[in-house]
Amino acid sequence: MVAQQIQGPGRAVQDDAVLAAMRDVPRHRFVPENLRAEAYADRPLPIGHGQTISQPFIVAYMTQHLALRPGMRVLEIGTGSGYQAAILAHLGAEVWSIEIVPALAAAAVKNLQAAGYDGVRVRSGDGYRGWPEAAPFARIIVTCSPEAIPAPLIAQLGEGGRLIIPVGERNDQSLVVLEKRDGVITRRAVMPVRFVPMTGEAGQVR
Repeated sequence: MVAQQIQGPGRAVQDDAVLAAMRDVPRHRFVPENLRAEAYADRPLPIGHGQTISQPFIVAYMTQHLALRPGMRVLEIGTGSGYQAAILAHLGAEVWSIEIVPALAAAAVKNLQAAGYDGVRVRSGDGYRGWPEAAPFARIIVTCSPEAIPAPLIAQLGEGGRLIIPVGERNDQSLVVLEKRDGVITRRAVMPVRFVPMTGEAGQVR
């Protein structure tokens, strides 16, 4: 998976720690049993409730853009099956993760515990609101697409922090990296993507 999909031609993931995490975390533990033969395929897979586990390359690419260091506090919006959270935890991050579908949140906890990542904090809730009582976060990663970046997530990003998020309508999304330095917000689009839409509260800012 790593050699052919993530380091392959046209794939720009070179961070050694990220590549090691992608090799070490057992992706098959985070997909439904009937799809485990396809766990390492170069595509997203359904995990139920209209949600997916992202393509391995996208997981690695987004993680690389976080520029994580061990001990960083990271908020994830869209726990899904728990795979991205496991990658973050494997890299030494302290992870808080929110999933709007209660059944998926419960399943993610079981998946994470079974894979040895029981330190990840997971709760079911509205990702638009973030996790204010645990803020600020050094990094925020969003694995579903709102039409605009939710204001509460920007507010919960600490000084020097970085947020990566797919933004836009279903057929017109860009992966955006937002940084907060000296109170100034900068943002840049890094690639076109297609994620499931974010659901929940509609309060957003552009």
